Amino acid sequence: MTKCIVMYSGGLDSTIAVHLLQQQGIDVLALHFVLPFRSGFGFSHSEVRGYAEALNVPLRIEEEGAEYLEMISDPRFGFGKNANPCIDCRIHRMQKAKVIMLETGAQFIATGEVVGQRPMSQRKDCMLMIEKRAELKGILLRPLSAQVLAPTIAETSGLVDRSKLLGITGRGRKMQFEYSKRFGLKHSAPAGGCLLTTIEVGARFMEQREHEGAMTMTDFKLFAYGRHFRISPHARLIVGRDKSENGIMDSLFEPGDRKFLMADILGPVGLGRGEFSPEDIRTACAIVARYSKDRTKQTADVRVFQSDDSQKVSVTPATDEICDKYRIA
Repeated sequence: MTKCIVMYSGGLDSTIAVHLLQQQGIDVLALHFVLPFRSGFGFSHSEVRGYAEALNVPLRIEEEGAEYLEMISDPRFGFGKNANPCIDCRIHRMQKAKVIMLETGAQFIATGEVVGQRPMSQRKDCMLMIEKRAELKGILLRPLSAQVLAPTIAETSGLVDRSKLLGITGRGRKMQFEYSKRFGLKHSAPAGGCLLTTIEVGARFMEQREHEGAMTMTDFKLFAYGRHFRISPHARLIVGRDKSENGIMDSLFEPGDRKFLMADILGPVGLGRGEFSPEDIRTACAIVARYSKDRTKQTADVRVFQSDDSQKVSVTPATDEICDKYRIA
């Protein structure tokens, strides 16, 4: 039986790519990559699992790690509007998919890409360049745009019937929605891109890159959580927004970090990273207190932990104006 790997997000386009190939009797393995923001926390990834189950397709989840951080630290083809290294990321994942293809005995790789849909990585010239650099020329099939691209080996050899593939181009998704409705497909709503394309996460990444240069994997993970503040050129503070984020930040503490907790009540977790002067510590405590139930009090007590030491600091909770002064945005 013909086997292939489909790079699968659970979204509209990759779901159609899986379905088009299943309709031809091809044995499909859905390959889903998870950005480091959600890697290593024990998340179930239940949403994408549900969409794969609805397609009756086996799913392999690959959580990105240190190799992703290495790629994004200095992307050869640069960033998009925010901190999205779309071309380098695509090459990186294609290369990983090729390894899995060889491991599993699949004959080719397919994606849900559509020519012209995304301005950076799905221009036709970029798509062809990406497959060349990933050493997938002739092996990478785009079922939704196949009829406007050169035939792949899978098509010329008869493994895939090219006439049953599509020729969609452009940013509109009318044809995809019609296809999905006709076959009753389940998928996530079309989105604007990964977290790195958002203004907030992009600003945090670029700000740290400018101030500190090198970053650890936990630095990178933190960009997706909490409120971020630059207390000084060498000190930053991240304050959890809810119980879930507090738990994630607890898991990301590294030796040398400071933890800021309200002394007498439950409240946000503050994670301090870098070199804090005594005045920086007081500023961080005031910001943490601002997001607690003590924010309206004249004085609030915050406990600061570092290694085996702790101290209690009494501060006036910061105003919104002070928080905005230090906020990374």
